[in-house]
Amino acid sequence: MSNEQYITFIGAGNVAWHLAPALDNAGYSVREVYSHNKRNADALVNRLYQAEVVKDLDFSLSESRFFMLAVPDDVIPEVAQEIILPDQAVLLHTSGARPMGDLTYAASDYMGVFYPLQTFSKTKKINLGEVPICIEANDKSLEQDLLSMGRTISNKVIKIDSEHRKSLHVGAVFACNFTNHLLKISQDILNKHHLDFTLLGPLIVETINKSLELGPANAQTGPAKRHDFETLDSHMEVLKRDEDLTEIYRLITQHIIDTYPQE
Repeated sequence: MSNEQYITFIGAGNVAWHLAPALDNAGYSVREVYSHNKRNADALVNRLYQAEVVKDLDFSLSESRFFMLAVPDDVIPEVAQEIILPDQAVLLHTSGARPMGDLTYAASDYMGVFYPLQTFSKTKKINLGEVPICIEANDKSLEQDLLSMGRTISNKVIKIDSEHRKSLHVGAVFACNFTNHLLKISQDILNKHHLDFTLLGPLIVETINKSLELGPANAQTGPAKRHDFETLDSHMEVLKRDEDLTEIYRLITQHIIDTYPQE
Protein backbone atom coordinates (compact mmCIF):
# COMPACT_ATOMS: atom_id res chain seq x y z
CA MET A 1 0.00 0.00 0.00
CA SER A 2 1.28 3.45 -0.90
CA ASN A 3 1.96 5.85 1.95
CA GLU A 4 -0.36 8.19 0.03
CA GLN A 5 -3.09 6.44 2.02
CA TYR A 6 -1.38 6.32 5.41
CA ILE A 7 -3.02 8.29 8.21
CA THR A 8 -1.91 9.43 11.64
CA PHE A 9 -4.54 10.31 14.24
CA ILE A 10 -3.85 12.96 16.83
CA GLY A 11 -6.51 12.45 19.49
CA ALA A 12 -8.19 9.25 20.64
CA GLY A 13 -11.57 10.45 21.86
CA ASN A 14 -15.09 9.76 20.63
CA VAL A 15 -14.61 10.92 17.02
CA ALA A 16 -11.33 9.03 16.52
CA TRP A 17 -12.84 5.94 18.15
CA HIS A 18 -15.29 5.62 15.24
CA LEU A 19 -13.49 7.39 12.39
CA ALA A 20 -10.07 5.72 12.63
CA PRO A 21 -11.34 2.11 12.38
CA ALA A 22 -13.72 3.05 9.57
CA LEU A 23 -10.91 4.56 7.49
CA ASP A 24 -8.59 1.70 8.45
CA ASN A 25 -11.14 -0.81 7.15
CA ALA A 26 -11.65 1.27 3.99
CA GLY A 27 -8.01 1.02 2.94
CA TYR A 28 -6.63 4.17 4.56
CA SER A 29 -4.15 2.53 6.88
CA VAL A 30 -3.90 4.24 10.26
CA ARG A 31 -0.23 3.95 11.19
CA GLU A 32 0.12 6.10 14.32
CA VAL A 33 -2.02 7.39 17.17
CA TYR A 34 -1.03 10.17 19.53
CA SER A 35 -3.03 11.24 22.57
CA HIS A 36 -2.11 13.06 25.77
CA ASN A 37 -4.10 10.22 27.40
CA LYS A 38 -2.02 7.10 26.72
CA ARG A 39 -4.79 4.79 27.90
CA ASN A 40 -7.11 6.17 25.23
CA ALA A 41 -4.40 5.85 22.59
CA ASP A 42 -3.73 2.22 23.58
CA ALA A 43 -7.43 1.39 23.42
CA LEU A 44 -7.79 2.92 19.96
CA VAL A 45 -4.71 1.15 18.61
CA ASN A 46 -6.25 -2.14 19.72
CA ARG A 47 -9.10 -1.46 17.26
CA LEU A 48 -6.70 -0.94 14.33
CA TYR A 49 -4.60 -3.24 12.15
CA GLN A 50 -1.08 -1.81 12.08
CA ALA A 51 -1.11 1.34 14.19
CA GLU A 52 1.27 2.13 17.02
CA VAL A 53 1.11 4.66 19.84
CA VAL A 54 3.56 7.55 19.53
CA LYS A 55 4.68 9.64 22.47
CA ASP A 56 5.04 13.14 21.04
CA LEU A 57 4.03 15.42 18.18
CA ASP A 58 7.29 15.13 16.24
CA PHE A 59 6.22 13.31 13.07
CA SER A 60 9.14 14.48 10.95
CA LEU A 61 10.07 10.86 10.14
CA SER A 62 6.50 9.59 9.73
CA GLU A 63 5.44 7.82 6.53
CA SER A 64 1.86 9.12 6.81
CA ARG A 65 0.46 11.59 4.34
CA PHE A 66 -2.67 12.57 6.29
CA PHE A 67 -2.56 13.84 9.87
CA MET A 68 -6.04 13.98 11.39
CA LEU A 69 -6.59 16.23 14.42
CA ALA A 70 -9.49 14.67 16.31
CA VAL A 71 -9.01 16.85 19.38
CA PRO A 72 -11.22 19.31 21.32
CA ASP A 73 -12.00 22.41 19.27
CA ASP A 74 -10.25 24.85 21.58
CA VAL A 75 -6.85 23.12 21.33
CA ILE A 76 -6.70 22.80 17.52
CA PRO A 77 -4.58 25.96 17.04
CA GLU A 78 -2.25 24.92 19.87
CA VAL A 79 -1.73 21.41 18.48
CA ALA A 80 -1.28 22.79 14.96
CA GLN A 81 1.45 25.06 16.28
CA GLU A 82 3.25 22.27 18.12
CA ILE A 83 3.07 19.47 15.56
CA ILE A 84 6.12 18.75 13.39
CA LEU A 85 5.17 17.31 10.01
CA PRO A 86 7.09 15.63 7.21
CA ASP A 87 7.31 17.25 3.77
CA GLN A 88 4.12 17.24 1.68
CA ALA A 89 2.01 16.23 4.70
CA VAL A 90 -1.70 17.07 4.82
CA LEU A 91 -3.03 18.42 8.11
CA LEU A 92 -6.77 17.97 8.74
CA HIS A 93 -9.17 18.63 11.57
CA THR A 94 -12.56 17.06 12.24
CA SER A 95 -14.36 20.03 13.81
CA GLY A 96 -17.67 21.47 12.69
CA ALA A 97 -17.23 24.75 14.54
CA ARG A 98 -13.59 25.69 13.88
CA PRO A 99 -12.38 27.24 10.60
CA MET A 100 -9.80 25.60 8.40
CA GLY A 101 -7.65 28.64 9.11
CA ASP A 102 -6.89 27.27 12.60
CA LEU A 103 -4.45 24.93 10.85
CA THR A 104 -2.33 27.73 9.42
CA TYR A 105 -0.35 27.71 12.68
CA ALA A 106 1.31 24.54 11.37
CA ALA A 107 4.20 24.46 8.90
CA SER A 108 2.20 22.71 6.18
CA ASP A 109 1.22 23.81 2.69
CA TYR A 110 -1.72 21.41 2.57
CA MET A 111 -4.65 21.55 4.97
CA GLY A 112 -8.30 20.71 5.11
CA VAL A 113 -11.34 19.65 7.11
CA PHE A 114 -12.90 16.18 7.35
CA TYR A 115 -16.00 16.72 9.50
CA PRO A 116 -18.41 13.84 10.15
CA LEU A 117 -21.79 15.39 11.05
CA GLN A 118 -22.84 13.11 13.88
CA THR A 119 -22.85 12.79 17.65
CA PHE A 120 -20.34 10.18 18.81
CA SER A 121 -20.02 8.13 21.98
CA LYS A 122 -17.64 5.21 22.39
CA THR A 123 -20.37 2.96 23.76
CA LYS A 124 -22.81 3.52 20.86
CA LYS A 125 -22.24 1.97 17.43
CA ILE A 126 -22.62 4.30 14.44
CA ASN A 127 -23.33 3.46 10.80
CA LEU A 128 -20.93 5.92 9.19
CA GLY A 129 -22.37 5.08 5.79
CA GLU A 130 -25.35 7.30 6.66
CA VAL A 131 -23.30 10.11 8.23
CA PRO A 132 -22.67 13.23 6.09
CA ILE A 133 -18.97 13.99 5.70
CA CYS A 134 -18.21 17.69 5.17
CA ILE A 135 -15.03 18.42 3.20
CA GLU A 136 -12.92 21.55 2.82
CA ALA A 137 -9.39 21.93 1.45
CA ASN A 138 -6.98 24.68 0.48
CA ASP A 139 -6.01 22.87 -2.73
CA LYS A 140 -8.20 21.54 -5.55
CA SER A 141 -6.30 18.28 -5.91
CA LEU A 142 -6.43 17.71 -2.16
CA GLU A 143 -10.16 18.47 -2.22
CA GLN A 144 -10.66 15.61 -4.67
CA ASP A 145 -8.53 13.33 -2.50
CA LEU A 146 -10.65 14.14 0.55
CA LEU A 147 -13.88 13.60 -1.38
CA SER A 148 -12.57 10.19 -2.42
CA MET A 149 -11.59 9.39 1.16
CA GLY A 150 -15.01 10.40 2.44
CA ARG A 151 -16.81 8.28 -0.15
CA THR A 152 -15.05 5.16 1.06
CA ILE A 153 -16.94 5.37 4.36
CA SER A 154 -20.08 7.46 3.67
CA ASN A 155 -22.83 7.70 1.08
CA LYS A 156 -23.08 11.48 1.54
CA VAL A 157 -19.93 13.58 1.12
CA ILE A 158 -20.26 17.32 0.51
CA LYS A 159 -17.98 20.30 -0.02
CA ILE A 160 -18.69 23.09 2.46
CA ASP A 161 -16.57 26.08 3.47
CA SER A 162 -15.75 27.15 7.02
CA GLU A 163 -18.44 29.83 7.30
CA HIS A 164 -21.26 27.58 6.12
CA ARG A 165 -19.96 24.69 8.22
CA LYS A 166 -20.14 26.91 11.32
CA SER A 167 -23.80 27.67 10.57
CA LEU A 168 -24.41 23.96 10.03
CA HIS A 169 -22.82 23.27 13.40
CA VAL A 170 -25.07 25.81 15.15
CA GLY A 171 -28.09 24.09 13.63
CA ALA A 172 -26.69 20.75 14.75
CA VAL A 173 -26.34 21.99 18.34
CA PHE A 174 -30.02 22.94 18.39
CA ALA A 175 -31.08 19.66 16.76
CA CYS A 176 -28.86 17.40 18.84
CA ASN A 177 -27.36 18.87 22.01
CA PHE A 178 -30.25 21.14 22.96
CA THR A 179 -32.83 18.48 22.10
CA ASN A 180 -30.99 15.92 24.22
CA HIS A 181 -30.77 18.37 27.13
CA LEU A 182 -34.52 18.97 26.90
CA LEU A 183 -35.00 15.21 27.07
CA LYS A 184 -32.83 15.21 30.20
CA ILE A 185 -35.10 17.90 31.69
CA SER A 186 -38.13 15.83 30.73
CA GLN A 187 -36.63 12.79 32.44
CA ASP A 188 -35.91 14.81 35.58
CA ILE A 189 -39.52 16.05 35.73
CA LEU A 190 -40.90 12.54 35.39
CA ASN A 191 -38.46 11.11 37.92
CA LYS A 192 -39.43 13.81 40.41
CA HIS A 193 -43.03 12.64 40.16
CA HIS A 194 -42.11 8.92 40.20
CA LEU A 195 -42.98 8.36 36.54
CA ASP A 196 -41.12 6.13 34.07
CA PHE A 197 -39.25 8.09 31.40
CA THR A 198 -39.63 5.20 28.93
CA LEU A 199 -43.34 6.07 28.72
CA LEU A 200 -42.22 8.94 26.45
CA GLY A 201 -40.24 6.64 24.16
CA PRO A 202 -42.86 6.21 21.40
CA LEU A 203 -43.65 9.93 21.52
CA ILE A 204 -39.99 10.89 21.14
CA VAL A 205 -39.47 8.50 18.21
CA GLU A 206 -42.64 9.69 16.45
CA THR A 207 -41.71 13.35 17.01
CA ILE A 208 -38.33 12.93 15.30
CA ASN A 209 -39.67 10.74 12.49
CA LYS A 210 -42.56 13.11 11.79
CA SER A 211 -40.28 16.13 11.79
CA LEU A 212 -38.00 14.47 9.23
CA GLU A 213 -40.93 13.30 7.09
CA LEU A 214 -43.16 16.39 7.15
CA GLY A 215 -40.64 19.10 8.06
CA PRO A 216 -40.46 20.66 11.56
CA ALA A 217 -42.92 23.48 10.81
CA ASN A 218 -45.62 21.09 9.59
CA ALA A 219 -44.96 18.66 12.44
CA GLN A 220 -45.38 21.21 15.24
CA THR A 221 -48.25 20.55 17.65
CA GLY A 222 -49.00 21.32 21.29
CA PRO A 223 -50.61 23.93 23.54
CA ALA A 224 -48.24 26.76 22.57
CA LYS A 225 -49.04 26.40 18.86
CA ARG A 226 -52.77 26.22 19.70
CA HIS A 227 -52.42 29.29 21.95
CA ASP A 228 -53.99 27.22 24.73
CA PHE A 229 -53.09 29.56 27.56
CA GLU A 230 -55.06 27.64 30.17
CA THR A 231 -52.90 24.55 29.64
CA LEU A 232 -49.74 26.65 29.47
CA ASP A 233 -50.60 28.25 32.83
CA SER A 234 -51.19 24.85 34.38
CA HIS A 235 -47.78 23.68 33.19
CA MET A 236 -46.14 26.75 34.69
CA GLU A 237 -47.82 25.85 37.97
CA VAL A 238 -46.09 22.45 37.91
CA LEU A 239 -42.72 24.14 37.33
CA LYS A 240 -43.14 27.13 39.66
CA ARG A 241 -40.66 25.94 42.28
CA ASP A 242 -37.84 25.79 39.74
CA GLU A 243 -37.11 29.26 38.38
CA ASP A 244 -34.67 28.06 35.71
CA LEU A 245 -37.09 25.51 34.23
CA THR A 246 -39.92 28.01 34.41
CA GLU A 247 -37.86 30.49 32.40
CA ILE A 248 -36.86 27.86 29.82
CA TYR A 249 -40.51 26.85 29.45
CA ARG A 250 -41.59 30.49 29.12
CA LEU A 251 -38.97 31.36 26.49
CA ILE A 252 -39.63 28.35 24.27
CA THR A 253 -43.39 28.71 24.65
CA GLN A 254 -43.28 32.37 23.67
CA HIS A 255 -41.09 31.58 20.66
CA ILE A 256 -43.60 28.97 19.46
CA ILE A 257 -46.52 31.39 19.98
CA ASP A 258 -44.68 34.06 17.97
CA THR A 259 -43.78 31.58 15.24
CA TYR A 260 -47.35 30.34 14.82
CA PRO A 261 -49.75 33.27 15.25
CA GLN A 262 -53.44 32.44 15.50
CA GLU A 263 -55.26 32.46 12.17
